[in-house]
Amino acid sequence: MSQPLPAESLTGKVALVTGSSRGIGADTIRYFAEAGADVVINFRNKAPRAEKLAAEVRELGRRALVVGADLTDPASVADMFAAVKAEFGGLDVLVLNASGGMEANMGEDYALRLNRDAQVNVLQTALPLLREGGRIVFVTSHQAHFIRTTPTMPEYEPVALSKRAGEDALRELIPSIEAQGIQFVVVSGDMIEGTITATLLERANPGAISQRRESAGRLYNVSEFAAEVAQAAVDPVPADNTRLIGDVSGFVAE
Repeated sequence: MSQPLPAESLTGKVALVTGSSRGIGADTIRYFAEAGADVVINFRNKAPRAEKLAAEVRELGRRALVVGADLTDPASVADMFAAVKAEFGGLDVLVLNASGGMEANMGEDYALRLNRDAQVNVLQTALPLLREGGRIVFVTSHQAHFIRTTPTMPEYEPVALSKRAGEDALRELIPSIEAQGIQFVVVSGDMIEGTITATLLERANPGAISQRRESAGRLYNVSEFAAEVAQAAVDPVPADNTRLIGDVSGFVAE
């Protein structure tokens, strides 16, 4: 995948991506660093991967801060942003990429705690650090974004409902975010080839991903979708604060 952002377009900026030790988050970090940004790599339990990514970033001549944090733990989130403040003094881009809810043994309410409550807390904890002209990007799926009008596969429904609840809660904050001179945008994509969610769905419902691929015509891979997330951090924000990536013909708009 070629670099989606203009060279040096993020020079002097600091970007934090939650859940960025692998997958979409890691590729988004790479695109930001290639465009000149210093970066904060957040992970929950993949420290070696996060450190390896940080080494890649530093080879580009950019600064990289690696911070482990459990986003469902407010104290852990507060510590993460304290580290960001100490290292960089502020923040220009916050990408709310981390999500989940299909993991085993995390508790019945885990999807809602991570995909709604934690997202709101991370944003509110980050706000004092975000500089004027900054950007917040929330990453979601069409299956979640359109869940109120378009059913999804049963295995994914609890995650979809919790992510939509998170999106709704974040959208309620837009007026206060914009009052601080910061912009907010939702990036919604279809199922992404090669993500942990796709893998877990395929395991729970064999054939689910190939059926979705056939219906949509094609599915984005990790690096392609990460490029769209990275662009959302610099492109003008649409009037409805929403970027829909890929085919949406199978989804009913509200």
